[in-house]
Amino acid sequence: MSGNKIVVYKEPGVVAVESFDYPKLEVPADVASAKGMSVKAPHGVILRTVATNICGSDQHMVRGRTDAPVGQTLGHEITGEVVEKGDDVQFLEVGDIVSVPFNIACGRCRNCKERATGICLNVNPARAGSAYGYVDMGGWLGGQAEYVMVPFADFNLLRFPDRDAALAKIRDLTMLSDIFPTGYHGAYTAGVTTGSTVYVAGAGPVGLAAAYSAQLLGAAVVIVGDLNADRLAQARTFGCETVDISEDASLEDQIAGVLGFNEVDCAIDAVGFEATGHGSDGGEAPAAVLNSIMGVTRAGGALGIPGLYVTGDPGASDADAQTGTLKVRLGLGWAKSHSLATGQCPVMKYHRGLMMSILHDKAHIADAVNATVIGLDDAPQGYRDFDAGAAQKFILNPNGLIPSA
Repeated sequence: MSGNKIVVYKEPGVVAVESFDYPKLEVPADVASAKGMSVKAPHGVILRTVATNICGSDQHMVRGRTDAPVGQTLGHEITGEVVEKGDDVQFLEVGDIVSVPFNIACGRCRNCKERATGICLNVNPARAGSAYGYVDMGGWLGGQAEYVMVPFADFNLLRFPDRDAALAKIRDLTMLSDIFPTGYHGAYTAGVTTGSTVYVAGAGPVGLAAAYSAQLLGAAVVIVGDLNADRLAQARTFGCETVDISEDASLEDQIAGVLGFNEVDCAIDAVGFEATGHGSDGGEAPAAVLNSIMGVTRAGGALGIPGLYVTGDPGASDADAQTGTLKVRLGLGWAKSHSLATGQCPVMKYHRGLMMSILHDKAHIADAVNATVIGLDDAPQGYRDFDAGAAQKFILNPNGLIPSA
């Protein structure tokens, strides 16, 4: 192989598809040096990308809301076909179709052994945890590409048991790399169970995945809040109630209009740090969602927070928020004895069970998030449409392997 096209961040609001070298079975030099491992990666595989998705987390970088440098490669939601494997890969074969957790994990450190693969200690010199194609995550090339290298492949990859069945359901299965487990993690850590009443802040793809997951877990009522009418309409297509946070009626009053009372059992923040305040005059307010979900969750309830928060936001509205310091009403959460869970979803904790739900027609996540397939060369337009609020989850098809709908 001679080349590889990859989506690259160029400047705020602009991405491009550029040519890179075909990947090698090597880890980034900085990771190898800092962690005392060899650059050569006989434990890795090279995948021909079958499907790779545009994520809201990518959009934060593309908006210029992180410290991502010009030239940052993009893409951490990857499903692929094994085309090359290292000598140390024992349980995967060329031709296998696999899902790639967005968390890069070594499988050897304490955290990986405790199933906390979102905070692996050996794949990022800067901090615990890593991902493909993301700022400050160790320099791993992005997966919005024709080909990608995956390290520690026997540990990381989820092999689909039947190639034809996988390709037939690829629009659903591609969501296993991130948003389906991430949404499920948000619902699971919020304590959603049979009969729960649930509020999900945000009707983007992760919020829709969280709402759908809450239904899978047995919720009686799922209420989704957003200010984008099209995304709220998408939430209603699979049975969610909705509230419009741009309206001046308080969130508590709107929830009471649905339930008859103004609190829910569980709440999920699927927005993150680029949050908007409530009401017609609500501008950007980084802690708005965190404070609102504490306000509407019952005493003793739990909060799942899969929405992204960062340590560096150069575009933030105040100096504190630029370093990830937010004005959160922790006293309210403390007084109500809330528990909360944050951080990267440990994808491997959930992806096999969710895969089985898809393969056996118990889960149809692609419909819930309005999955839309586009070509790799169409990625710049996909980013623009997503940033404009399209109620779609864009799947890139770099090698033409996704069957026609």
